[in-house]
Amino acid sequence: MKRTLRLGDLRRAGRRLTVAATAMALIALAACTETESADKSDPLSPSNPTTLSVWITSAQQAPAPDNKITKLLKDKLGVTLTYEIVTPDNEDQKIGVMLAGGQYPDLIGTGDLKQRFLEGGALRRLDDMLKTGAYPNLAAHVKDDIKKMSYSGDEVDKGLYIFPNYNRFYGDVTGGTYYGPAFWIQKRVLADAGYPDLGNMTLDRYFQLISNYKAKYPQTNGAPTVGFEILASKGREWGMTNPPALLAGSPNNGGVIVDGNNHASIYADKDISKNFYKVLNQQYNAGLVDPESFTLTYDQYTAKLAGGAVLGMHDQGWDFGTATQSLQSAHKDEHTYVPVMPVYDGVTAWFADRPVMNINQGFGVSVSSKQPQKALKFLDTMLSEEWQKTLSWGIAGEDYQVGADGVFSRTDEQRKNYKDITWRSHNRLDALLDMLPKHQGKFSDGNAYSPDDQPAEFYATLSDYDKNFMAKYGKKTWLDFMNKAPENPKYYPAWNIKLSDNASQVNQQLTDTSVQNLPKIIAGKPADFDKNWQAYVDSIHKVDVKVYEDAVNAGVKNRLANW
Repeated sequence: MKRTLRLGDLRRAGRRLTVAATAMALIALAACTETESADKSDPLSPSNPTTLSVWITSAQQAPAPDNKITKLLKDKLGVTLTYEIVTPDNEDQKIGVMLAGGQYPDLIGTGDLKQRFLEGGALRRLDDMLKTGAYPNLAAHVKDDIKKMSYSGDEVDKGLYIFPNYNRFYGDVTGGTYYGPAFWIQKRVLADAGYPDLGNMTLDRYFQLISNYKAKYPQTNGAPTVGFEILASKGREWGMTNPPALLAGSPNNGGVIVDGNNHASIYADKDISKNFYKVLNQQYNAGLVDPESFTLTYDQYTAKLAGGAVLGMHDQGWDFGTATQSLQSAHKDEHTYVPVMPVYDGVTAWFADRPVMNINQGFGVSVSSKQPQKALKFLDTMLSEEWQKTLSWGIAGEDYQVGADGVFSRTDEQRKNYKDITWRSHNRLDALLDMLPKHQGKFSDGNAYSPDDQPAEFYATLSDYDKNFMAKYGKKTWLDFMNKAPENPKYYPAWNIKLSDNASQVNQQLTDTSVQNLPKIIAGKPADFDKNWQAYVDSIHKVDVKVYEDAVNAGVKNRLANW
């Protein structure tokens, strides 16, 4: 087998590593090479126990020591996992420490869009291993999308290093939960307002609903009711910066809007942004925006939402899933959120898109693993339908039933368990599954990948409160509250286009400028808004924006030609 880590890789990675770290990596390479031949014939079995170290970036909790799926992995495969689960807030620092040390766990599950593990030389190129035929599930998983999934930069060899964790679909795309961007509002706000029409939503209407409710109920379970929360935490600042594009009818392309001619340009300094932040400034001074917004870490933000006192925010549905689970577990369904789509006058909403593959996020095998074949075989095994059903649905007869017609369903007790965070820690591997490649869509027997994706099961999963809430709006799923997603543009999305070092630096400068200035603009006196806004625009124009825009446009052009 051709080695997937070369001395050249280490020299390139050495730009980011100390000399000592590079030496350690060379030792690791030798160890990996020696181990490869011995590892080839070793299956995952109880008779040949294996311990795999796993690093995961996830907001999901670690499994309890007596987790039943953990036991199943050991009993059926002889695999024991040792975890390091890192929250998104701490990912940047942890990645830097690991790259400096040059030693990594067997499997790295990363959410880092900057691909620092990959370009820092921490991940193995996997193309040659997949060609051996020893990993059929993974080979089939990447076959149709190998170009899209592969690294095409200049820091390490081009090829496949990461198996994306979401949105590679098998068959039909189904689902009842909306995970994308929206302005979210607590259900109790809409219920108290008499379930108002959510069509033709504007920012003024959105904030008026929140304002009316907050004035009526200034306390929530003894705590002050918070009108609107803003997430400005490092790595999650898009909660604060992305809304203007969505309000203007653009899908989520990150820091740019791509026009009908496939030309990308930033919008941070445009009127669509100025108009949004002027509204936020007004709402801040009216007491609706939480003054703690700009100092909250991601964990603190999630904890605030889980407390039930926050009436609204802009975010992506997946980003506050743990808060939703906490509220559901506490039977506070009226404090959970429904997505709405305010837009500017004359604009058609494009909040919901067709799910896109997170090509920079997911699992890879580290260069320092002494058992790379077993590590990759574990990912391959987890992608089998048997294990995907176990990880997503649970154990048949215990967590769900299989009907005479082969359709999966659950009892009310099983649905209740699924929403209980404590139960999940003992019965699911949520953090692991969060980063694993998935068989989303449908299994070969026609069942959906997860209970939430099985239409009848999803509806049955809803609490009585949610069923009644949906009935008031004539809906059957939370997706029904969103726009019907058009076909994604071929290049889409622009936010995960790989940037050059120079363009990445400019992008970071733009992000830093936003994080430094927007809180001042939002929290400033209304009389100072124009002055503060102009200072922000001037700061943007001191950055070489063209370098960033040119890089994005080159990426758009490349995708249009090659995807």
